[in-house]
Amino acid sequence: MTGGQAPRRRDAAATREAILAAAVVEFAEHGYDRAGVRQIAERAGVTAMMINRYFGSKQGLFTEAVDRLFGPPTVVGTESRGLTGAMARSLAERTSAGAERLDPFLLMLRSASDPEAAAILRQGIETHVGARLAGLIGGPEAELRAQLGLALAAGTWLLRTVVGVGALADADDDRLAELLAAMLQPVTDRAEARGAEPRSAEDGGGEA
Repeated sequence: MTGGQAPRRRDAAATREAILAAAVVEFAEHGYDRAGVRQIAERAGVTAMMINRYFGSKQGLFTEAVDRLFGPPTVVGTESRGLTGAMARSLAERTSAGAERLDPFLLMLRSASDPEAAAILRQGIETHVGARLAGLIGGPEAELRAQLGLALAAGTWLLRTVVGVGALADADDDRLAELLAAMLQPVTDRAEARGAEPRSAEDGGGEA
């Protein structure tokens, strides 16, 4: 036995997590088409071959990155009680100047032009936040109304944060939340009517 340090054992779970975390950053910043496997590998501190080993392909890695970003609640919460106001308030605050960036929206904006990525994004949105919101609001055409609510959220983020249109970018968060709540009310009113009996996403609202 030599006096050098013993080789460090490879932690497969940690390696996989490092790759996925690096991919989330690269895909959000550069989009599916421009995010290179080598750049992701460099950020993760691994070789490009390791990405294929753990995720099969760039497409497989992107699929898991989409699940990672769209799975946790951001603008849409998990409780039907006060859903309209909470969603409006969250959207207003998270699109205000200086707010932490919303990586799910960035990923969508920068990757949707690629047909392969768009299909993965569509599945991720429908499976996670779309199903969660539809489950929370319930009632007739819940899926359609939920997707309309998401369209309002995405449009507000785009015009206020990315484009920065004047009145919207300068709007007071409280006033914006008030207006957004009024616009969201038609798609969430079934959830508000059930407010006395809160329902979580786990009670039939899809994945959180």
